[in-house]
Order: sequence, then C-alpha cells, then structure tokens
Amino acid sequence: MKLGVYWVSFLICLLNSFPSFAGDMRLAVTTSFHNSGLSEILLPEIKKDLGLTVHLLVVGTGQALKLGRSGDVDALLVHSIKAEEEFVAEGFGTHRREIMYNDFVFVGPENDGAQLSNSKSAAEAFQTILNTRSPFVSRGDDSGTHRKEISLWQSAGTAPKGSWYRATGAGMGTTLNTASAMNAYVFTDRASWLNYEHKGNLKLLFSGDPVLFNQYTYIQVNSDKHKHVKNILAGQLEKWLSGKKAANLISNYKIKGQRLFVPNAKRQN
Repeated sequence: MKLGVYWVSFLICLLNSFPSFAGDMRLAVTTSFHNSGLSEILLPEIKKDLGLTVHLLVVGTGQALKLGRSGDVDALLVHSIKAEEEFVAEGFGTHRREIMYNDFVFVGPENDGAQLSNSKSAAEAFQTILNTRSPFVSRGDDSGTHRKEISLWQSAGTAPKGSWYRATGAGMGTTLNTASAMNAYVFTDRASWLNYEHKGNLKLLFSGDPVLFNQYTYIQVNSDKHKHVKNILAGQLEKWLSGKKAANLISNYKIKGQRLFVPNAKRQN
C-alpha cells in the first residue's frame, strides 16, 4: 500500500520537473477504468480533437480524491458517489458530471463450491461467502470497488475477517491474479473482468442486482482552492467526454462482443 503512495508521489514530482504546456493536463483515473483499455481508445481522439495531452495518474478512487484535494491533478474520473459528493460539498470539486456506467460482478471458481450463483441478491452472495468461509480476495485499497464491497458487507450485516479473507492492497488486475492463483471468490467491476486475460478457472457467477450499478463521474478540481489548476482545459475535456463522439466511442468499445461501459452523460454538444 505504501509503495503505491510513494509511486504516485514520485510520478507527481516527475511531472512537475517538466515545463508546463498549455495543451497538457493531469487526470486522476481509477485502476478499473485504466484496466478496461478504454483510455487507449479515448486519449488519441482527445488529442486529435482538442490538441490536449492528458496525463493519467492511475490510482484507486480514494487516492484520486486525495490528489484532487492537494491540487496535484486538474480533474478526476472516479466511481464512488458518496465520496464524490463529499469532495464537491467540501469545495474541492466544482461539480459532478456523470459520464458512463457499468456494473460490479462476483467472480469465483468454476465449480462454485459455495453455490454463489444461486444467490438472489448481492447481500446474499456475501452472506454465502461468509457462511461457508470460502476464500475471498479483496482489493483492500480504498478504491471505489473496495468501498462498494465494504458497503455490501455492511448490508449483509457483517464485517469480513479471518484467514479466508485476503486483502491485496492493490489494483483490480493484481487482485484478479491473486484470486485466480488461490481459486477464490472476488468482487470486481465488469470492465476489468472482461479485459482480464488470465481467467484460469474463474468465471462470472453473479450479477444483475440493481445495487451493483457502477457510475463513473468526471469532476473538475476547484481552482478557487488551487489557483494553478487548469480549469479551462479541464472544462474542455468535460465537454468532450459528455459529447456525442465520446458517447459513440464508449458505447462501441467491446471485448469479445461485450460492451464494457454505457455512456450516460447529459450531452453538451
């Protein structure tokens, strides 16, 4: 966990060592968004249309919000609604702009020894894992995915603990790798799962509960808090992300015929 924080600090120092260009901005994005591969589709089009180079700082939502509070980025793309609303209410963000959504899913061993696939709700799925003490791997990194997981454990009326519960303190890719190696259950966003290449004996076992809705939101860091923040460029990027072209690119991005995100921004152009 500390290594990740040190890496982010090093990256910020490295970026600060270069000259500031009018067409450059820093965007903190979640590891789940980056793992999806969508950034590789969007960034070249942003550069072509706006002449804007977007430097991504890839971290969990909790760390992204910290970067925003300290003024180390110009904008955020995150997925934890309650934390986002607090960030804006505290004056660190100007407003929230919903961009796209997908959902969270439960993945686990193909033989599904805990019979998780028979669950009727996300809370029941977590209760099943707890009752059977089935191996479960958590991100444990204060990301949007981790925060959602914890809220669902609470909905199930429990808090996970014991040798069956392992927290990686790392991103979704590492967490999926660990679950695959342990033949364990894991809670993940759909995009990361679809783009994960080393599934091994893991398979998607449960999805579809409305509480698993996963909204991705763009937030401009408030220049009233940090005068150096590039609010004009952040505003241009927001307009592009909420526009028709971005919606088409997001909607058409698929892996093995499956769409990873659904655009839902209120159009600005």
